[in-house]
Amino acid sequence: MEHTVGKGENIPISSILNRNILDKLTALQNKFNTKELELGSLLEITQAINNNLPEDALYKIFNFTLRANLHIKKLVLYVHGEKWETKVQFGTQNNFSAIELPKHILKIQEPHKLDSVDGSEFNEFDLIIPVLHKDKKLAFLLTQGVGGENGQAGQASTIYLQAITNIIIVAIENKRLARRQLEEEAFRKELEIAKDVQKFLFPENLPYGVRLKIEASYLPHHTVGGDYYDYIPINQNQFLICIADVSGKGIPAAIIMSNFQASLRTLIRQTPNLSEIIEALNFQILEHAKGENFITFFAAIYDHHLKTMVYVNSGHNHPILYDKENGIRLLDEGSTVLGVFHPIPFINEGFITELENFLLFLYTDGVTEVSNEKGEEFGSDRLKEFILKNKDADLKEIHKLLISELERYKGKNNYNDDITILSCKMQGS
Repeated sequence: MEHTVGKGENIPISSILNRNILDKLTALQNKFNTKELELGSLLEITQAINNNLPEDALYKIFNFTLRANLHIKKLVLYVHGEKWETKVQFGTQNNFSAIELPKHILKIQEPHKLDSVDGSEFNEFDLIIPVLHKDKKLAFLLTQGVGGENGQAGQASTIYLQAITNIIIVAIENKRLARRQLEEEAFRKELEIAKDVQKFLFPENLPYGVRLKIEASYLPHHTVGGDYYDYIPINQNQFLICIADVSGKGIPAAIIMSNFQASLRTLIRQTPNLSEIIEALNFQILEHAKGENFITFFAAIYDHHLKTMVYVNSGHNHPILYDKENGIRLLDEGSTVLGVFHPIPFINEGFITELENFLLFLYTDGVTEVSNEKGEEFGSDRLKEFILKNKDADLKEIHKLLISELERYKGKNNYNDDITILSCKMQGS
């Protein structure tokens, strides 16, 4: 049987049917090939993710896959990290690395056809695909002409594009979360180590006998602080008492102060000369801190037998010394802060004789810098008044009363710094 197609042209119906079947088979084959390519690219991306490739490599695979399999000519991918950034871009007229996403796009929750907006750089695109994970917007993909004409092909291409973008972006987000968890875990371990280091900075036991009593209180403002105090027996007649504060806080401060303590304890075994000790400590801090941190330091050596005290104050808050004969004295002889100058410009030793019954009160600036709700600091004058009023009380009671006074004074304010208090009461025979 023949069929007339045009004037003077007769084509068998069987040929027409065969051609239709061939066209359908070709279309099915093309569709199958496309799906095979899509599945292959999904497998490639999954393997790349499983192989823990870096983010840049995943973005490159994403870029190549879309251009090769979907023949996309124009695309930009915005990803949210610390802020919205362009991670993939090709075929665009504008450089979207310098263009922020407008507010109306940030509100889109699902694949959406973009309407033209006068003067907008985003008129280059006709489709936007948001990527969400647990209601959190991770990325926005903008493209044009996906799947050609609207219809099943376009819809299928959009679904594939949405799937592959979700896989990549969620994988990268999971990598970020895992990296953040590892960093937080590493920081937590470092913090535990630093806390252990700081714990060993303070003496385990302080004397609290009939003649000599020493009491300490420490209220950290940070998890790990930079304050330090110590009591070191030198021989049967002498002991050293000291307090220090390092600039900066946290783990670096604790490490610097740990080195400082180790140096001091070594030096005091070698010489009782405070000037030599101060010079050596200053050099050690410069070596370890490289001029980035400094330490304020006060150290005193008391001799039971001679009833003398020699001290050096290196830029620290002036300790308060009280005895009945002289009342209150501020111990201010010394040097500049340690760790700034080499050699240290000057060192003056303070020397006190005929000192038998006394109260020595040492503290860091966290005490005097406590502020009330009016912004007024507690100050050194209030501290001196407090010492005069409570000088005859037991040391433990003095510490308890002072901390209560500071709590009352600050009101609803927080403490601004670590608070360290070290006091020594000597009662002669």
